[in-house]
Amino acid sequence: MPVDPWAIDGLTLNGLETRNSDAAHVMSDGTALGSRSGVRPGDPGLTVSLAGSTINVSAGVATVAYAGQGVYRAAFPASVSPGTLTAAHATLARIDLVYLRVWDNSVDASGLNKADVVYLAGTAAGSPVAPTPAGTQIYMPLATINVPASGGGSPTVSTAVRPTTTAPGGILPAATAPSNPYTGQYWDDGTSLRRWNGSSWRTVSPLAPQITAQVNQPPTSPLSTFNDFAGGDWPAAVVIVPVSGMVRITIGGAVANTDSGTAAAWLGWKATGALSETTSEANAVSAVGSRCYASRTVVRSGLTPGASLTITPQWWSNTAGAGRRISNGQLIVEPMPG
Repeated sequence: MPVDPWAIDGLTLNGLETRNSDAAHVMSDGTALGSRSGVRPGDPGLTVSLAGSTINVSAGVATVAYAGQGVYRAAFPASVSPGTLTAAHATLARIDLVYLRVWDNSVDASGLNKADVVYLAGTAAGSPVAPTPAGTQIYMPLATINVPASGGGSPTVSTAVRPTTTAPGGILPAATAPSNPYTGQYWDDGTSLRRWNGSSWRTVSPLAPQITAQVNQPPTSPLSTFNDFAGGDWPAAVVIVPVSGMVRITIGGAVANTDSGTAAAWLGWKATGALSETTSEANAVSAVGSRCYASRTVVRSGLTPGASLTITPQWWSNTAGAGRRISNGQLIVEPMPG
């Protein structure tokens, strides 16, 4: 069946033809003619806020996709208010919804052809959920408003439900992975840049290591347990666990204790936060009656992505004589790609 292509002189495209053609400029949703709805990455437009009980939505543009109908482009050149917040329930919390709605009479037989912003109050409940628009076919969520019970605090706005879209091949910034990804698609999850290899998301962005260096030797008094270096003597390293859940930790330095044949000195680290671990033979370097100039690297896996991990250098020695030395230390903590 022949169609009218965009754009040839003398041809007149109807709305559906134009919207389907526009779909070529928007990220696919994994279907032949489908697109991903959303605002543009980095665009502060269509942001929902509260001024007392008045709901405001800033000026902005969005692409709203609808199955079988291509994409609708809607632009709001000035801020709008979809209404006033419904009063809080006496004892129960509520979640309200603010969304962008498109009316298209050729699709919904509404008698209207326009776009607007709508406020829809939810139902108060012990475990409230955001409402679903009824009688509205073409729409895109902009924000939810969490309304506590009366006297339980002020309502708060969350834009987590507002989707983001981009041009085909663009990097999509989003809290959740895009559905139906194609091989070679990139997605920025807020922490790492990910690439779909056809079966899984792999981290491809460079993950910056955290490096700290020893400034001073530990105190002269011998101690019978592993002890943290003071922050001024050797700072701890803090990283965010990547999506792989894996971190590589390397510690090294000059470790010596020649005070006697049984004199010992240890250099290692303690982990807190995403991992609980202290210095042991599994993660340290040591010397007994001798000198050791070495480093030790270990990998820790199965950590919670997004969690904070603190690695603190530790030391131990059983003498405080001139033969004891723990110096020139360096700590490297590297988040690992998945």
